[in-house]
Amino acid sequence: MADRYLSFTGTAPGRFLTRRLGLPQPAALHRWSPGRPALDGPLLRRTAGTSALGPGLAAVLARTGLPAAEQGPAADQGPTGDEGPAAGGRAPAAVVLDATGVRDVPALAGVHAALHPVVRSLAPSGRVVVLGAPLAPDDHHQAAAQQALEGFTRSLGKEIGRGRTVNLVRLTDAWAAESTLRFLLSPRSAYVSGQVVHVGAQEPAAPDDWERPLAGRTALVTGAARGIGEAVAETLARDGAHVVVLDVPAAERDACAVAARLGGTALALDITAADAGDRIAAALPEGLDVLVHNAGITRDRRLANMPAERWSQVLDVNLASVLRTTDALLAAGALRPGGRIVATASIAGLAGNAGQTNYGASKAGVAGLVRALAPRALAGHGVTVNAVAPGFIETRMTAAVPLFLREAGRRMNSLGQGGLPVDVAETIAWLAHPASGAVNGQVVRVCGQSLLGA
Repeated sequence: MADRYLSFTGTAPGRFLTRRLGLPQPAALHRWSPGRPALDGPLLRRTAGTSALGPGLAAVLARTGLPAAEQGPAADQGPTGDEGPAAGGRAPAAVVLDATGVRDVPALAGVHAALHPVVRSLAPSGRVVVLGAPLAPDDHHQAAAQQALEGFTRSLGKEIGRGRTVNLVRLTDAWAAESTLRFLLSPRSAYVSGQVVHVGAQEPAAPDDWERPLAGRTALVTGAARGIGEAVAETLARDGAHVVVLDVPAAERDACAVAARLGGTALALDITAADAGDRIAAALPEGLDVLVHNAGITRDRRLANMPAERWSQVLDVNLASVLRTTDALLAAGALRPGGRIVATASIAGLAGNAGQTNYGASKAGVAGLVRALAPRALAGHGVTVNAVAPGFIETRMTAAVPLFLREAGRRMNSLGQGGLPVDVAETIAWLAHPASGAVNGQVVRVCGQSLLGA
């Protein structure tokens, strides 16, 4: 269903009226398209104090495709004045702040000094990416200062407006973070804001072609006949993967149509069946590179009015089947080394939602699965395990939500609008990327930075 309020605020009368009444003024987001694959404008790099990353960061940022903004000789050491628009008068499309060297409270002044002069000049749909260091367990001053970056990032994301996003990346090696920086500094991350992503130091496996990184790889997406799953299948196919479109037998016709359109394969299967993992492995004797657990259901009702079957149905589809299938495929060696598992959680599992105790439990369980399995799957199988946690996404399911609840869901985030299925798909594609091996055990919210909850 179209967001008519968003369309109205994009008109001159809409802007005037909403400004006068103090109403939300969401901006149309710049999402990836073949005609506009990159952000519009240059990239400005700043440093708060000293950097712990060395020259590798400059080389990685140069590979994002964004031109470097012109800046004064002292800009990398924290400017004290407003230099105005960068690079020939063009507003910067992105600002990367290297705060990896921040080790105490006085050093946090460099964060303010670096961003205060430029934050207003950032282009619409622009990006702020703050780079932080892992928290030092033996240095509580460094841990306090670095933890402060999370509160700073999330707060700035809630005030920056105009479709801009703010995220924090904790890293020790710039090269290991290349796929993450490419994602966050592109239109693909339009609905990801206020997130903290931890990047390890694993050696990245750079693809032969960054435009088609999944070429030669096989990806299976559950619940892919429609909605978010269909968008995930389309995005992975765009990136070169052979996609296996899995859905229940009742949706076989739709699954076959999606598979035919994408040049993939349809697989009709009840994911809750005890032998579902074994049947998937048998259908893919050469193995699998990407497994996306997207299938899910809701059976909403307040706990006092919820029959046992509504509880068990949601837990079985959304959580138990994910556990069984993942265990079976790992045990069978069906996921090749360098493989990726991406599960679908939800902000309902992180923050809770009235009438969804079953759904919230199932999606919180997915987050627990990811965090516990990720280190063991990487060590034992060379496979990463991550999850996305969508917020309010415009689908047929949310279109059926009553009007006032639907409008609240759309507006209660920093971007003031609902996300699209492609926003979830782009985030999954980043986690599925062969160069994202250093991203493991993460639960990334795709919610426009929800104003409530975690």
